[in-house]
Formats: sequence, C-alpha cells, structure tokens
Amino acid sequence: MKQISSLLFVALIFLCLGCGTTKGLNPIALLTSNPWELSSLQGQEVDATKFPSGLPNLYFLDGGKLSGFTGCNNFSGGFSLESNGMQLDPGSITKKACPGTAEEEFISALEKVKSYTVNKEKLILSDGITELMSFAVLKNQ
Repeated sequence: MKQISSLLFVALIFLCLGCGTTKGLNPIALLTSNPWELSSLQGQEVDATKFPSGLPNLYFLDGGKLSGFTGCNNFSGGFSLESNGMQLDPGSITKKACPGTAEEEFISALEKVKSYTVNKEKLILSDGITELMSFAVLKNQ
C-alpha cells in the first residue's frame, strides 16, 4: 500500500510539473511566432530526396491565415483552432508539375488534421488519434 501511495505521489508531482511548463503559453503565439519545417510524415522521418525543391513548410499568420510550401508548390489558405482541435485548409495552390507523390501525401495529410500539440520547438499534427506529421522550427529563412 505504501508503494502505491509513493507511486501516486510521484505521478502527481510529474503532472504538476508538466502543467507548470506550459502554463501561460498561448498556442496561437507559439504557432505564429515561427515558420515550421516538415520533419516527419505519416510516422516516418522525412526523406528529403522526395522533395528536391526543398522540404514543405507552414506559416501560421494572424487572422487565421495559413501559407506554406508543399515541397513543389506554394499555397495560401486558412486555419482554425478550437481548444486542442485544429483545422487546416491549404486553399489556393500553385500548379507546377511535381515529380513523385510526396506533395500529394503532404497535402492529403494537411487536410486530415484534427488536433495538434505545439511547444517552442515542435509542432505535431494528428487526425485525433494518429500522428500525421511533425514540424520543427525553421531555422534558416
């Protein structure tokens, strides 16, 4: 019984510490403060050779606007947040011909996004259950 009490106490401490690290952080401020570069897609690390023109990226802008690069084409659309939910709409996409299917996979994943987790360095987008893609802060703009 004493072991269970100790275990619960330790778990409570970790829970409190975890809550304290994100307290006061505004998710919109975290999203809009940096551009985000794709680091994984469908649970796999991104293969840069599938994106010869550069890795896809996202820019969350004020007013719910979204822009980015698919690895081949540019897009301009919107996003909306509700609690921990998120919807992304790539909107208008330029129409350059792109080799392979990586761009299609990226856009398809964007359209399935329903939830997100964000901190200062990483953004994870999921369909509510499965991670669809992750992004790291784009360092070289």
